[in-house]
Amino acid sequence: MSGLRIALVAAEPSGDHLGAAMMAAINAQVSNVSYTGIGGPEMIAAGMRSLYSMEKLSVMGLVEVLPHLPELLRIRRQLAQHLIDNPPDLFIGVDAPDFNLGLAKKMKSAGIRTVQYVAPTVWAWKQGRVRILREALDLVLSIFPFEQEFLLSKHVPSIYVGHPLADQVPLNPDPAGARAALGLPRDVPLLALLPGSRVGEIKRLSKPFLEAAAALAQQVPHLMVVAPMVNRRIHELFEQQRQLAAPDLDCILIDKQADLVLEAADVVLTASGTATLQTLLYKKPMVVGYRVNAITYRLLTLFRRIKVDYIAMANLLAGEALAPEFIQHQCTAEMIAPALLRLMTDRQQIEVIQQRYREIHRQLQQDAAAKAADAVLNLIEAG
Repeated sequence: MSGLRIALVAAEPSGDHLGAAMMAAINAQVSNVSYTGIGGPEMIAAGMRSLYSMEKLSVMGLVEVLPHLPELLRIRRQLAQHLIDNPPDLFIGVDAPDFNLGLAKKMKSAGIRTVQYVAPTVWAWKQGRVRILREALDLVLSIFPFEQEFLLSKHVPSIYVGHPLADQVPLNPDPAGARAALGLPRDVPLLALLPGSRVGEIKRLSKPFLEAAAALAQQVPHLMVVAPMVNRRIHELFEQQRQLAAPDLDCILIDKQADLVLEAADVVLTASGTATLQTLLYKKPMVVGYRVNAITYRLLTLFRRIKVDYIAMANLLAGEALAPEFIQHQCTAEMIAPALLRLMTDRQQIEVIQQRYREIHRQLQQDAAAKAADAVLNLIEAG
């Protein structure tokens, strides 16, 4: 199968990481594979020719996407035409279903095999999209165990591959080693702040997160606050927000290195998203906060589009709210700080959380990148 041509599209850092790991696993089995589409720095480093900047796709929310919609549609239209004119052996959408499913449907209509890596959350909301999955995809690579059962029941071909992060994160973290690597003291309580990787998230979440950290610092002596930043733009924006919301808070900003920060932390305050899974894998008690545009939230609640009890993947996997969630108007320092304090001081609850997270970690360890690569190559070979 040497000389394969594979198109991939990822829209955010977590998808970039997943795509790069799968590309490496494919390259371990097949020589001279060429990759094109849209990816971030990890996928580009793995050999992708990215036709557009991945940051142009990193928009989230019903209302938030509207100003960017013409450009997003233009990019999708141009990319689709490019791939139809230069057909790959396979198209893989990595997460980002709102962008990738429409693209996959065009690819499949043109006779190109299609895969979605990371199942769209049709089990949580917009379940009508199941029909689109059947029309647009030849295969869904599910990263969580409950997804495959749901999709197969709806006649959508699916394979559970596990989550690559579960393979990469050690089952037993080394907080002391992580602190040493970051140059942080070993004997002080450490709160990690992960306010998101998108500009909109930073604008909405920085203030309540920083104010909650400042309130906690008043109650926990010698508290150290550390925030990993996904890139320089996010770093600068978060620092601006810190100067406005909590100018007296001593908060260390570290570019990249979110994994080391999580491993070093005692407690984590995080936005909803992949970061809650990362925090779970490092066995850290966490509080989850999130806000979206007010109109987006109103539309979601008005039409009851959400079909699950929790928004944090950590809680969905656990089947219970081990991580307190503070969403929209509840995402305030007054509500978040007491929850952080409980998780930092309740030793019995900390042990319960760590044990449950360890069980979930074992379940997600499936050598995901290799399984995903096998599934993709088998699909190409079958075609």
